Amino acid sequence: MDINRKKELMEAYKNRRPEMGVVSVRCLATGESFLGTSSDTRATMNGIRVKLNGGLYPNRRLQELWKLHGPEEFEISVLRTLDYEDPGEDHTEELELLRELCLEEVPGAAKLWK
Repeated sequence: MDINRKKELMEAYKNRRPEMGVVSVRCLATGESFLGTSSDTRATMNGIRVKLNGGLYPNRRLQELWKLHGPEEFEISVLRTLDYEDPGEDHTEELELLRELCLEEVPGAAKLWK
């Protein structure tokens, strides 16, 4: 790869503004929902699918449901997004507050992870 092209791509990656927010994994068969925070929702949703398909997801209840019902019985989506200015700042607290609001709005929802 051309060195200039590589520098361009690296600079574009550093300056990107990934979507931050609350990710929801919902079992359509049982209606159970699991909510988690994410500083890059696309990457998080992909990672969840990979770990669940590989049987390696740390949330045992979610992994059991995935194994029992299969991926076609799940909906993985972004429930809420966070508006932010600086992608370099730590938005952990704001994301946690947003998840708590979503947990109140979705009855019976549990956290994806701590």
